[in-house]
Formats: sequence, structure tokens, C-alpha cells
Amino acid sequence: MSLNNSANIFLDPMPSNTNRFQVNVVNEGHESSAAVDDNTDPPHYEETSFGDEAQHRIRVSFRPGSQECYDNFLQTGEAAKTDASFHAYDSHTNTYYLQTFGHNTVDAVPKIEYYRNTGSISGPKVNRPSLLEIHEQLAKNVAVAPGPADRVANGDGMSGDEQDENKEDEKSGAVKFGWVKGVLVRCMLNIWGVMLFIRLSWIVGEAGIGGAYYLISRSLGPEFGGSIGLIFAFANAVAVAMYVVGFAETVVDLLKESDSMMVDPTNDIRIIGSITVVILLGISVAGMEWEAKAQVILLVILLIAIANFFIGTVIPSNNEKKSRGFFNYQASIFAENFGPSFTKGEGFFSVFAIFFPAATGILAGANISGDLEDPQDAIPRGTMLAIFITTVAYIGVAICVGACVVRDATGNMNDTIISGMNCNGSAACGLGYDFSRCLHEPCQYGLMNNFQVMSMVSGFGPLITAGIFSATLSSALASLVSAPKVFQALCKDNIYKALQFFAKGYGKNNEPLRGYFLTFLIAMAFILIAELNTIAPIISNFFLASYALINFSCFHASYAKSPGWRPAYKIYNMWVSLFGAVLCCAVMFVINWWAAVITYVIEFFLYIYVTYKKPDVNWGSSTQALSYVSALDNALELTTVEDHVKNFRPQCIVLTGGPMTRPALLDITHAFTKNSGLCICCEVFVGPRKLCVKEMNSGMAKKQAWLIKNKIKAFYAAVAADCFRDGVRSLLQASGLGRMKPNTLVIGYKKNWRKAPLTEIENYVGIIHDAFDFEIGVVIVRIGQGFDISQVLQVQDELEKLEQERLALEATIKDNECEEGRRGIQGLFKKAGKLNITRPTPKKDSSINTIQSMHVGEFNQKLVEASAQFKKKQGKGTIDVWWLFDDGGLTLLIPYILTLRKKWKDCKLRIYVGGKINRIEEEKIAMASLLSKFRIKFADIHIIGDINIKPNKESWKVFEEMIEPYRLHESCKDLTTAEKLKRETPWKITDAELETVKEKSYRQVRLNELLQEHSRAANLIVLSLPVARKGSISDLLYMAWLEILTKNLPPVLLVRGNHKNVLTFYS
Repeated sequence: MSLNNSANIFLDPMPSNTNRFQVNVVNEGHESSAAVDDNTDPPHYEETSFGDEAQHRIRVSFRPGSQECYDNFLQTGEAAKTDASFHAYDSHTNTYYLQTFGHNTVDAVPKIEYYRNTGSISGPKVNRPSLLEIHEQLAKNVAVAPGPADRVANGDGMSGDEQDENKEDEKSGAVKFGWVKGVLVRCMLNIWGVMLFIRLSWIVGEAGIGGAYYLISRSLGPEFGGSIGLIFAFANAVAVAMYVVGFAETVVDLLKESDSMMVDPTNDIRIIGSITVVILLGISVAGMEWEAKAQVILLVILLIAIANFFIGTVIPSNNEKKSRGFFNYQASIFAENFGPSFTKGEGFFSVFAIFFPAATGILAGANISGDLEDPQDAIPRGTMLAIFITTVAYIGVAICVGACVVRDATGNMNDTIISGMNCNGSAACGLGYDFSRCLHEPCQYGLMNNFQVMSMVSGFGPLITAGIFSATLSSALASLVSAPKVFQALCKDNIYKALQFFAKGYGKNNEPLRGYFLTFLIAMAFILIAELNTIAPIISNFFLASYALINFSCFHASYAKSPGWRPAYKIYNMWVSLFGAVLCCAVMFVINWWAAVITYVIEFFLYIYVTYKKPDVNWGSSTQALSYVSALDNALELTTVEDHVKNFRPQCIVLTGGPMTRPALLDITHAFTKNSGLCICCEVFVGPRKLCVKEMNSGMAKKQAWLIKNKIKAFYAAVAADCFRDGVRSLLQASGLGRMKPNTLVIGYKKNWRKAPLTEIENYVGIIHDAFDFEIGVVIVRIGQGFDISQVLQVQDELEKLEQERLALEATIKDNECEEGRRGIQGLFKKAGKLNITRPTPKKDSSINTIQSMHVGEFNQKLVEASAQFKKKQGKGTIDVWWLFDDGGLTLLIPYILTLRKKWKDCKLRIYVGGKINRIEEEKIAMASLLSKFRIKFADIHIIGDINIKPNKESWKVFEEMIEPYRLHESCKDLTTAEKLKRETPWKITDAELETVKEKSYRQVRLNELLQEHSRAANLIVLSLPVARKGSISDLLYMAWLEILTKNLPPVLLVRGNHKNVLTFYS
């Protein structure tokens, strides 16, 4: 096989467009004839000539003194390593052949077990046979008897890990609740809270008769979930205080009746509330099982109390109750109370704010979703039924109390109407009572004044008191359980690092004891307010914000069109969810605009914080789904628009291998693609396909994660191929999507080409040819130390492993010193001796000793420093652009983009172009005009007129010595011998070839001399890449050109575009 890449299945590239801008250079001398015959010859990637006048070694550069000649133009704008042979079922004891549809195959039918999460409470998770197991050749000589592995594959059993997990669950005895006890009871108790018995009558008098954290965070992502999660947990904690204060109010009213006040009403509420919340904390800490039992007992009491109220409304009223405003069912009272009659300072929304916490109980079941047997079924069923039952109860109580009790009453049985008295037209007046003085002085009874109306109306008052105790305590207990659970879920997600302390759970149910105590402290602080009407609006605001995001979560998930969002409700509509979200936000502002503003400011601050911190979580949120949909839509939209030169940007395939192994190559590429172009780090796995694919798949996520961790905006792609060139060829053709396809190939210079196998050189040069065949630009980067730091990384990994082993061993020794005898310790020290580890020493010293024990020579410090050179800020200096050949402008565009970056902004562009001696001024003016039209700033322009002269003898001798081992020297041998050598060593450089391209060889050597003279101190050199014509230039000669051209220089970028315009001066 020839190594000259003469035979290729791809066609030669088409000639470049003739309307491309060019600096005026004229072919002269012996090369002019080649230019005349250009129409018949194949297209050249590289054709230059600089006049014969250059033979006099005259070199002219632009000097500051003559800058005036082109200043006007600037102002005016004119002029490896895994064993893939192991199968999970390769065993002589477990069969590999399984019966599916009557056939011997590992392929299994669909089963629900394959889709469950590990640790699912609804059943075991089973791993389906992998594609590798189905696709690869079956193992031979296996037994037919079924074993445990077969049952797992068929879905009849569990793997070892899952069996262990289920055993742990059985042993732990975790308590799980059904939909009745877990959701229905909790929701009803929370909704039938303090408002039903203590504030509903007042609300009727004023207004007339007329798991949320998980849902939000997993739907909208950590930014929304993290911000609202804290607020939702805090709202639940404050709700504890509200319910306890409601309970304390009732107790204080009882103390008033018996004249047994301790201090005064306010302080008595604080004392009783504090004692109550301590007792509730004890019940909660005792565990969910005890709390659930208490909830059932409280619900029974509550139902009896509600029934007692309805019975009381039909029991004939006595004179005492009539004086307090209760007259049984009266149409006149119902009519009078039907409309609103707000007192001073109250309005619909202020009353709504006080009543709204009654509705917050709808999430009581969702808040403990982790303790439910089947949350998916229990939450909707229990919640919807609870809402229906409690709504009927609330409406019924409101109608009954509004039809039986007047708004104001004095409580004085003597305030009856005597014949001859004028009636004020009120319902009470028509029923024989005069309560008109309530218009001028405060009264103690009636809907507007007495919070214990339900006790008065009921058949047996103490039962209502028991109901109040049941409602308030059950609601307080539910909130006291909900708040720590939500807070624990938030802390477990580790969104806020400082709150990780509260993530720890205790006992078989993973109880958040630390969260309980935090909730207790918050509740105590609000209990000290001792005013229910002050606490309720605070909760309303926070809960409304939570519900707004819950509704928006549902809408957002539908809008994102994620296949994973499959709501089970047939009547669900995304626009209803959006309406609910908007309504919640509007109500927040109507209730209390400044409180709403504060709430949203807190949410916004927390959102910004989480966005900035970027927690390492992946919940499959609808935000991710919407991002995908947007990206897909944008990508498809791009395909409808033709490419335009103004929008050209380098979109690069970078042959880094693993991105961490050649960081410098990635850094320099990322410098001109970040935020502007596509960058794909590519790796080719060469070898047996089975091994390669397994190694490739196992490292994909890790290497992409490395890019993200190091804040490199790039993608990672890998292919498995029989040879390196085939793999790169696949990447060049298939990478990208639509308009976002690579247009530039970036590779590192092959520094070891003289020692490398010939096939590697053929592949290396071949991929350059392939890139050009596909009309893809090429950038070759060379730095002095080379790019590959894989050996350094390997040493670092070994050091880390040894350090981890040492620390683990020291910990084991320390733990066993107090428990084991001397013999056990000696055994451990023997193990430590094998690792060169002695007794524990301070961490700093031991780390130094471990590093010193390694071969320091393997840790190439210079290579490490070189690999990080493009991460550093480049000081004041220059980027020298040797724009020798017009490739469409890529050679100029890349350095210009670099100067826009922070790290390179202090570097100025110096432009070097070839020219004729007798046209120096004209060419300077033309180049200055061109650059000014491109709006590319530059510090200097140099016109080099002596590029094509012969290099000095010393430089040429170095080149000859370089290619000597690869020359055929057929001209010194007879014809037969020469032909035989050509057949045996077709890769060698023939004398004929060397003579044919002698001028080009001269040019490469001469250019190095000029680069040494002009650009030795540059921060970066960007140089036109010479192009080897296929079939004319051998691979080794081309590598010799690149070697001599870039030898002993600062970092060099050899650039060659695809000869299509990438710059334009048309706006």
C-alpha cells in the first residue's frame, strides 16, 4: 500500500471562487508558465509567487514613520481498558437461553418491572437484558437448567442488590399509609381547621353568604423549586402557630367564662400556645405512626362536633340564645345576611386573606407523599374527595349560621321590643329584639362580634369546644409534620449547602428531627404575636405564591410537550392551570401589595442564588424539556435560512482524544469558539469493536461532565473505528446537526512523527486530505512541549488512589485500636508495610511522603505548565498573522476573534503578507484598505518581499538531514534496482519528487528563517498552512515541511480555510 495518499475514494475539491478578495501579487519568472496552464491542471490549494526582484534579499517592512500613507484609509474606510468478554449470564450453572414466545432468546417481553425505580414500594425493579446481550453471539456449552439469573431476566425474580434492598425495607418496618388515612383524613382535618369553628361565622357576617416542593422543583427545576421550597416550608411552620393560637383563643374564652384568667388574654394565649406546641412536638417526634393514630381520633371528634352544630340549628332557641342573636332558621335573617356588610377597615380581600388558610389543607397529603403506599393513586383520590366533602360542609355551615344568627346582638335579654317602640327594620327587630345600640357602641355577640357562635348554636356546647380543639390541634399537628418533611426534602437535594445539616433523618421512617425543632422555633416566634387575624394574612401570601407555582408547573410541563408529562385527569387543561397561576398572583397583590412584593423579592433572590450556584441535580424538569424544544425549533428554523458570510463562525471538530488529555489544544480552540461557535471534542477508539464500544460508552458521560465542570462550552463525541483515519472521516461527515455542522478541523501537531509507525503518519496526513475533500478548513496547533498529558494524569490518579487507600487504612487502624488486640493491629501494619505506610502522621507530612515515594521524573512539570498556558491571561504582546495565502479569510478571522477575548485582549495584531519589491507601498495601502473595510484593528503591517529566495546553507542542511532517512536516492542506482526499491518502499521520498517541489521546500525553510527573525517574541503565530497536492507530495515530505516551518517558535496555528469567504465588508 502506498503511504502517499494518492488513492482516495473522495473527489478532489472544486476550484475556489474567483470573486474572493486578494492582495495583488503577480506570477513572474519560471512559475508564470504554471499559472498560464492553470485551467487544465487540477486545482491547487497553494500557488504563490513573489517576484524575482526578491532574489536580492531585500526585505521591506512597514515602519511607523510612513504610517501616514495609509492612516486615511483607516479613517475613511476606503482603499481502553475494560474486559468486554464477560457476560452477566456466561455461566455453566445458569442458562443463557430463555424461552420468549416459544423461541430460545434472551429478548424479553415488556413488563412493568423494567420501568420501576430502584427501591420502588409498588414492587421490585428488574433489569431487562442489555442490547449487548441480545445482539452479541450467544455463549456456547451452557447448561439448560434455569437459575436465579434467568428468573431475573424474565421478570420472575430480583437481582441480589434489590433483594438486599427489599430485605432492608422489611427489617426496617417503614410505616406506609393508604389514601384514606394518609390523604383524605389529613386533608379534611386541615381544611376543617380553626377557620371553620372560630372565624367562619365572622366571615359570613362580614362578607355575606354569597407536596408541593417536589411538584414545583421536579417540574420547574431547582431554581424555582429551591426558592419556593423554603417559602413553602416556612409557611407550613407559621401555619402551626396559626392553628395553635386558634386553639389558645378557645381556651382563653373558656377561662374568661369561668373567671380563671392567668394574666391577661394576650399573655394567656402565649402561655397556652407555648405549652400546646411543646406537646405537639412530642407527638410528632414519637413518629408518623403515632401521629396518624392521633389524626383519626381527632377526625372522629371533629365529625361529631359538626353534626352537633347542625342538630343545634333545629333545636328551638331559648331567650338567652335569642338575646345573643340566635333565632333558628328565619328567612328574614337569611335575607339580611345574604349580602356583605363590611365593618370599618375590612373588605372582601382582607376577609379572604383571613379565610384563605382554611384551603391550605389541600396539600396535607401531598406533603407526606414519601410515607404513602401509592402516592400516584392516593393523592388525587384523597385530595379531591376531601375537597368535595369539606366544601359541602363549609357551604352548609355558612348557610345555616347565616340563616340563624344576626350580625349584631347585645346579649341582654331585656332588649326586647315593647309595643309602641320604633323598629329599625332589622331582622332582629322583626323578631322582637332591639339591638340598635350596637350601631353606636360595641357589642359582644352576633356573627360580627362573637367567635364562639358555633358553640352557642350547637346542641351541646362542649362538643363544639372539643371540635375546635380537634380541628386546631389536628391542623397544627399536620403542619408540624409537613413543614419538616418539605424542609428535609429541600435539604436532601443539597441546593443550599448551608442547610445540609437539616437533611439527616432518624429512625425507620427517616424522621427529620432537626427539622421538627427548627419548625418548633419558628412556630414559637409567631405564637408570641398572639393574634390570629395578623398571622393568617402572612400565611395566605406564602401559600398563594406556592399555589401559583404549582399551577404554573402543570402549565409549563404541558407547554414543554415532554413525553414524560402524562396527566391522568381527563378534564385537565393546561390553560386552566395558567389561569389559576395568574389568579393566585393577582390575589396576592390585592390582599396586600407590599407583602406580595416582599414575597416575590425573596423568591427572586433565592432564584438568582440557585441559578448562580448551579446545583448538581437532574430532575428531568419541564424547564429542561422546554429548553430542548426551543433548541430543536431553533435548529430546524436555521435550516430554512441560507448561510450568509456575515454569520460565519468557526465551528470546530477538535481531535483531543479525551478532553482532559490535551487541555491546551482544547483551550486555544475554545478561545475562538466560546459563545460564538460550535466546539466538539472528538475521540476515536481504535481496536476490536466490542472492546472499543464498551470503553467508549462507559466514558461518554464522564468526559462531558468534565467539560461542564471546567466551564468549557463544548460537546464530546466519540466513534469506534478500525483505524484512526476512518474514525475521523466518520466524524467529519456525521458530526453536527443542520446548520450547526463543523466547518473547521483542529488537530495538534504530530511531534513524534519521525519515530511513529508509518501507518500513523499516513492516517495523520490522510485526515488533512479528507478534511479538504469535505471542504472543511484545517487548523494545526503546535506548542513546544506537545499536548498529550495522559501520563501525568495517570500518575495523578495513582497518587490519589494511594492516598485514599492510606487514609482508609489509617481510619481502620484507628477504629480497631480500642477494640482489637495486638495481633489484629500487627496484621494491619503488615498490610500497611506493603503500601510503604507507617503509623498515622499529620496529613500534610504524609501527603508529602507519598508524593516523594513516586518517581518524580514521571511527573513532567514543564508539560503540565505548557498544558495550562492558554488558560492564563496573555500579557501585552502580539499575535503575528502570516497571511500568505488567501483561504477565504479564516487565517485572519481566528486571530481577530482571539483579540476579543479577555485573555487575549492586550495582544495586538501584526499582519505579515508577501509582496513584490517594486510595489511595496501599493500593497501596504491595499492591505490597510482591506483590513479597514473588514473593521479589523491592527498594530502594524509588514510586506515581506524576500520569501521566495533560497534559504541559507545552514537552514537547508538541517532540512536535508531531516529527510535523509526517508529518501529513496533512486537516481544513484540502476533502473532495475530503482524500480524494485520503489515497489518495496513506496512511502519514501524520491529524487524526482524532491526536485519537482524543490522551490516549495525552499519556501518552507525560508519562512522559518523569517519567522525566527520577525515573530520570535510573539505570543502566538497564526500562519497559512501549506497544502500538499494529493498524489504529488509524499506524507513524509509534507511532515518535514510542517516540521521545518514551525521549528523553534512560539505557539503556532497553521490555518487553511476551505477557500470560501468567511469575511465580508458589506453591511
